[in-house]
Amino acid sequence: MIKSVLGDRVDGWVHALFPFLFRWRMNPNALTVVGTLLSLGAAVCFSMGVFVAAGVLILVGGFFDLVDGVVARHNDTVTRFGAFLDSTLDRLVDMALLLGVTMFFAVEGEPQHVLLAGYTLVSSVLVSYAQARAQLFVPGFRVGFFERGERVVILATGAMFGFLVPALWILAVGSTITVIQRFSHAYREMERLDAAERKA
Repeated sequence: MIKSVLGDRVDGWVHALFPFLFRWRMNPNALTVVGTLLSLGAAVCFSMGVFVAAGVLILVGGFFDLVDGVVARHNDTVTRFGAFLDSTLDRLVDMALLLGVTMFFAVEGEPQHVLLAGYTLVSSVLVSYAQARAQLFVPGFRVGFFERGERVVILATGAMFGFLVPALWILAVGSTITVIQRFSHAYREMERLDAAERKA
């Protein structure tokens, strides 16, 4: 939802707030990798119970994930591999962060929170996977109110301000609703396309 609401305005804001990013030709793929490494550091912090540091690293890593595409568009260096790399490493980060949370609760001996974090991991990945698969058959497929931007902000905020478990509940419920929305929309659109092909 954040991405759909803000849209192309993000590029202008990044240019205005961080002009130093555009003073020389930066490799957007390098920015993607740096952001991923920072986020993986957040996953390690989660596993150790250092939640504030985890939240900060998530936000800093998210900044790199935000600006890599802006830099690529500014320098006219948008590539298919860059898009693939960004999307794939996003999935890696999504899973690593929640795996770190799961490990923390496992060490603490809290099975109910292990289950919650594990369910949140699965549902979060399904949100992205459902869209990726649907886009193979339905061009421009984009539906659901709970996307990656919302998940990252909620997880980081919960970690920094001491309400990680409520944040996980929000992520679990929001991701589940979004998966249902995407399955429902995909079913309707694919049935419509199949019916049109049969009629043709």
